[in-house]
Amino acid sequence: MSVEDFDELVRRAPRELRNRLEFLGGRLCVRHGPLDVDEFEELAALAPETVRLEYINGKVVVKAMPDGNHREIFVWLQEQCIQHRPDLRVYGESGVKTEAYRKGRARTDGAVARKGHFKGHGEWSASNGILMVVEITSHDRDTNQRDRIDKPIGYAAVGIPLYLLIDRDNETLVVYSEPKDSRYQQTLSHPWGTPVELPDPVGFTLDTEELKDYAD
Repeated sequence: MSVEDFDELVRRAPRELRNRLEFLGGRLCVRHGPLDVDEFEELAALAPETVRLEYINGKVVVKAMPDGNHREIFVWLQEQCIQHRPDLRVYGESGVKTEAYRKGRARTDGAVARKGHFKGHGEWSASNGILMVVEITSHDRDTNQRDRIDKPIGYAAVGIPLYLLIDRDNETLVVYSEPKDSRYQQTLSHPWGTPVELPDPVGFTLDTEELKDYAD
């Protein structure tokens, strides 16, 4: 997040929140305790297009904007899904209610659901009917905490059957499955270029050879 983006966010923020927002060490911080969910949703709705906000473990975090390789990986996944499961779609930039009692708000890189699932939904959807969530790591310093630690907990807590992490730093795909007690009981890591089986309810095997073209 740049200083310019922060200044624009503050300018657009509700008056009662402006003095609570700070920019420290390149991170967005909130003074005087965490925001509640309603305050976060109002702030997120007013944020500039260059700022994508999430609410993870009671903290407002900024999700990095996707670069070219990130976008190509997403298209690769869409094509794989259509090929193997034409009844499903990979919906990009989906806002999902996460964590216990749905107090979290995550912007997934992708949400796999049956075609038509999100019809009539608002910005933040309940997890019901989402078969798999997808995150593609970005090269920012918050990726480890956000994508590898916090989000698996949040997605498991609301019972999303599968979490697919496409890890660009380690050139692996990590498949999380069997959510129980806010944890995925199974975690399998696969190097790029090897077949990756996605369990039910998605139930097909990814050909990951193309991902080698997007190593960076």
